[in-house]
Amino acid sequence: MPADTPHRIELNLRTVSQLFNSMDPSPFHDKDLDRDADEFIVSWAAEYPVDEPVTLRIHLEQWPQDDPTPMIQAAVRNYFSYRAKLTALELHRLLRQGRASLITGLLFLFACLTAVRVASAGKSAWTAYLREGLTIAGWVAMWRPMQIYLYDWWPIRRRRQNFTRLASMDVEVVPKAAG
Repeated sequence: MPADTPHRIELNLRTVSQLFNSMDPSPFHDKDLDRDADEFIVSWAAEYPVDEPVTLRIHLEQWPQDDPTPMIQAAVRNYFSYRAKLTALELHRLLRQGRASLITGLLFLFACLTAVRVASAGKSAWTAYLREGLTIAGWVAMWRPMQIYLYDWWPIRRRRQNFTRLASMDVEVVPKAAG
């Protein structure tokens, strides 16, 4: 599929209300999507490369009196825009935690390596064990910041990109009989 041709996500519903969380008292344009609808849309979008566009086509069995397309488009865009903002906040918090962990880890590593220098004066087996233990403990303290900066932020960034893409996707609503 060429990169400029959007991937289509198809969703079949009986009524418009199936798309929304029935426990959410907000007006439609601010409503949360139903958990199953959200999971379906997000999981299908995640199947496609994040830099390729997607569209959502909703097939409705029971067409309401007024065209629901503008309301559904606004609700879907608002919902995924909100999810993108929450995920960006999650990423920001993780990176802030990474900075704090890095500073703590470096200080602890420095303290351990300084203690190793001091313990190097002794020649007993116990001081050798102490030196090795402090060296290992110092490097273990660096585990969490390295995990955050090397691995943990990638999936969150990808989720944020996916939500941002979903917030700007085209949404079309068609009667079930239409193709």
